[in-house]
Amino acid sequence: MATLRILTPVGASPATGATYEHEREALEGLGAEIVECPATEAGFIAAAKGVDAVYAKNMKFTRPMIEALDSCKVIALGSVGVDYVDVTAATSKGIPVTNCPDTFIEEVADHAMMLLLAAHRRAFEQDRMVREGRWSEGRAQLYEFPRLMGLTLGFIAFGRVPRAVAQRARAFGLHMLAFDPFLDELSIAAAGAEPASLQEVLSRSDFVSMHLPATPQALGFLKESHFRQMKKTAIFINTGRGPTVHEAALIRALDEKWIAGAGLDVFEVEPVAANNPLIKMSNVILSPHNASASARFDPARKRRVGQELALVLTGRWPMSCVNPTVLPDSGLRRWQPVAMDHGPNS
Repeated sequence: MATLRILTPVGASPATGATYEHEREALEGLGAEIVECPATEAGFIAAAKGVDAVYAKNMKFTRPMIEALDSCKVIALGSVGVDYVDVTAATSKGIPVTNCPDTFIEEVADHAMMLLLAAHRRAFEQDRMVREGRWSEGRAQLYEFPRLMGLTLGFIAFGRVPRAVAQRARAFGLHMLAFDPFLDELSIAAAGAEPASLQEVLSRSDFVSMHLPATPQALGFLKESHFRQMKKTAIFINTGRGPTVHEAALIRALDEKWIAGAGLDVFEVEPVAANNPLIKMSNVILSPHNASASARFDPARKRRVGQELALVLTGRWPMSCVNPTVLPDSGLRRWQPVAMDHGPNS
């Protein structure tokens, strides 16, 4: 059996010692070899000729890199987001790009709900009051805010993660609105939310949860005009992608009290700069883009990468393809309905 070559970039030195134990589980018996190359554009291009697949990680994958692939059948990502790969270039080459849209849903939904609850109950401010000996201030602060039950949670995009958040929010007695131009009203209603326009979500919600993927169309989607439509008591939650929000507008909205607070796991530029005003705001709760993290994170995503690679390298459609228009002419066999959401981290 001829060896199938899967190319993957590594750090400055190709000798990483990685065993690819979890990825190899699905590849066993296929005669597949994972070949490492430097995580530079030039290093990748030099190694790209003749490879059968790409395991994309550790760097941005540019058009020149993708155009250098002359026999690649699939580019597999071990993440939900695909913004570090030029999907348009891959599509023009007829190469399917796969991701892991359903691997970390529960973790991200838990994290979004955690940010919502902590921001609403001013958890970090309350913690500081205890540590600083301001015990009597805690109860007085919470007298200013309504109880959670009966408040409204609005979603911008209503894919798998926000639908999982909705399941959790329902138990707390929240009413839910959802704006998603890619979903019909019956699907939104079946998941427990009231279909709504973007303006309705912004103006009626006590919590606005952002879940748009970082597609070219969604970059900078939420602007100053949108934050001005929100309630002054509203809390903004983002576990989707930072670049979908104009961060300067969010900072102004918080600073000038157009909205009451925020819970953020993602940012326009990551890691967050030391001089970012969000860091010093007491009405903002931050986490370092780790909503998907748990003990199962690495094994789960690596196994999924191996499964997608194995499917395509044995002539079958992948489970999740972010550019599905390439599949009908790919020569791959459709063995089940392809699992496609309308965007990464949806």
